[in-house]
This record gives sequence, C-alpha cells and structure tokens, in this order.
Amino acid sequence: MSITINTEADFPGLRQACRLASEVLDYITPHIQPGVTTLEIDRLAAECMAQQGTRSATLNYQPSAEYPPFPGSICTSLNHVVCHGIPNDKPLKKGDILNVDVTVITKDGWYGDNSRMFEIGETSIAAKRLCRLTFEAMWLGILQVKPGNRLGDVGFAIQKFAEANGLSVVREFCGHGIGKRFHEEPQVLHYGRPGTMEVLEPGMVFTIEPMLNLGRREIKESGKDGWTIVTKDRSLTAQWEHQILVTPTGYEVLTLSAGSPKLPEFVKATTT
Repeated sequence: MSITINTEADFPGLRQACRLASEVLDYITPHIQPGVTTLEIDRLAAECMAQQGTRSATLNYQPSAEYPPFPGSICTSLNHVVCHGIPNDKPLKKGDILNVDVTVITKDGWYGDNSRMFEIGETSIAAKRLCRLTFEAMWLGILQVKPGNRLGDVGFAIQKFAEANGLSVVREFCGHGIGKRFHEEPQVLHYGRPGTMEVLEPGMVFTIEPMLNLGRREIKESGKDGWTIVTKDRSLTAQWEHQILVTPTGYEVLTLSAGSPKLPEFVKATTT
C-alpha cells in the first residue's frame, strides 16, 4: 500500500475529525476519578460521540478473522496494560495510571486518533515521571517532523530520550498513517536510526504514539480476550498519541483542543 499524500481539499475534514477526537478526551477528563469504572468512561465517550455526530472506530473493530470484534468505544489501558485495554466494571483507585485511546469517524469518513495518560488521585513519583517523560518523548518525535526528514529521525529522537532516562521502548506497536482509513502506510516506529526509512513529504498524515515502559520492553498478550497487551514483567507503562500533518514548513498537530495538556517548555521555545 502506498503512502497517501493529502491535499488542501482534504485538510478541513482531517482537522475536524482530529479536533472532535480530542474533544472526546476533554469531555471525559473530569469524570476520570477514583471509584469510576472504565466501563462508565467508555459510556461517556460514546455519549460524547453521539452528540458530535461521530462514531467510534474501535467499537466492533476486527482487523482480521483472528481477532474478536473489539467491544469498546475506546481503549482503556491501566497500569501495566500497554495497549488495547477493554473497558470493564472494575473501579479505578488512587495511584492508578490510565491511558485512554479515542478514535472517531466523522460522517464524511475521516478518522481522528489520539490518546492521553491520566493519573488517578495521588500517584507514585515513578508513575508521574513515566507519564511526563512519555509525553515529552512524543513531542521530541513530533519536532522531527518536517519535509526532507525521515521517519527514522522521529523514532531515533524518541528512543534516544527514553533510553537516556532509563525507560524502554515497546517495539511491537507503532504509529501509522491515517485519513480515510484507520490504519495505512507508513508505519511510524518509535525507535530507529536517523536518516533511515521513508522521507517525509507535505500532505502525509500519521500518528506518533510511543509506548514506554518502566521495566523491560518485552510484552505479551494477557488472558483470552484477544486484545489486551501487557508488559511481560508487569512494570508500569505509558503512552501518548497525536495525529500529525506534515506541512511545507514543518508539522501541524491535528489532535489539539481546548483541553489538551500544555506543551512542554522545549516545544514552546521552538514555536515562539
């Protein structure tokens, strides 16, 4: 499959889908508290999508016959769950960290995909550090996005920062092209060598979504639900995700909204 190069005519649809995906996260944020279940968070996300006129890309998603249909409108990955956590009726407790991954589809068929980390009540210093460093790692990858750079530059920036801070990078999952299809080329690895892989061109759209572990990078499937992935050593893991457009002069983060977390200081310094 070739890489899609979007045109000016596509940008309004992409921007709308991504803004709405981010606004779902804004909508559920006040409700993510100790005692609330991820099933309730899923219900609230579905409620928001219904109000927007969007629908969930994950609900009943089945990439192949080997997978059961995904049962949630969002993915909720708790503590040592790396990704694809299924919402359930277990209440969140103080000290938990939670990734919520939201992908919406608009009536015009555009996809918007993003995720955020949430700290439940007072968390440990290690958990706070992991969430912060993963957020910063994502942004260091985003800063590498400009025409002429390569995807290997993105992965290298993330890996170098993560490993310098004692974190490991999950390698089995990566970012991806996205637009009128949920997953398409290119694959965006969160590790690699600079100057390698595909050259970035204006009009390319993809996600950057590093998954970093406090412990070793090895992962495994958990249980028999066909979806949930956990760290093999049960160490804490974190992920952040934005959807990015390559512009003629650099990048545009499409999945920003009023409630998005503040940019790291080093990002502000490059944009002022």
